Amino acid sequence: MELNLRDKVVIVTGGAAGIGRATAERFEAEGARVVVWDVTTEPRVDVTSRESVETALASVIEKHGQVDVLVNNAGILRDAQLVKVKEGSIVSTMDDATFDAVINVNLKGVFVCTRAVVPHMIKARRGVILNASSIVGLYGNFGQTNYAATKAGVISFTKTWARELGKFGIRVNAVAPGFIATDMVKAMPEKVLESMAARTPLGTLGEPDDIANTYAWLASDAAKFIHGAVISVDGGLVMGT
Repeated sequence: MELNLRDKVVIVTGGAAGIGRATAERFEAEGARVVVWDVTTEPRVDVTSRESVETALASVIEKHGQVDVLVNNAGILRDAQLVKVKEGSIVSTMDDATFDAVINVNLKGVFVCTRAVVPHMIKARRGVILNASSIVGLYGNFGQTNYAATKAGVISFTKTWARELGKFGIRVNAVAPGFIATDMVKAMPEKVLESMAARTPLGTLGEPDDIANTYAWLASDAAKFIHGAVISVDGGLVMGT
């Protein structure tokens, strides 16, 4: 299938590793002009900072003149139970710093980057915004109050922006990955990995390329009538499995 992504200007946040890196490489393979925003690479871009994002975007516009696709992939984990009980006693709670850190990157970061990029897309009367949600944003997950809340919030962003921006030719969609075998996940104990695979109806973990391929397809003309959607890429994983 011809995706017609050659020379499209694509920004991938959190593109230095894992799904983000696979996504950047997938767009590059299609001939797109890819810009990675990450706190671990140069130029260092902090998606939670309006100043950092707007400075980075000004450089993109100066060099390329446009932004065709924004992939809001950057995200972090800081897992903890809301209230942890052991032998009948409360031993810990999720602290404010843990909650705030995840909200800032995973939710505010998506807001900050999209707010900066959208005016350029409106001017061009075209564009694609792709947001990284998760199955936990749909179903919740033990120990992930903060993370699940952000991924549910990203779905609401997606549906709201789809209503607001469609009239300008800007499509907005979200992808909700299941268990994906990133380097971080593969470092987990074998028993944990086996449990993840067993909970997935297809019986295996997904690969970063599975998500990257979905982003590339959603950004292409092949998906030109898909708007406001949340695409689950999870091997059939559903609540209760």
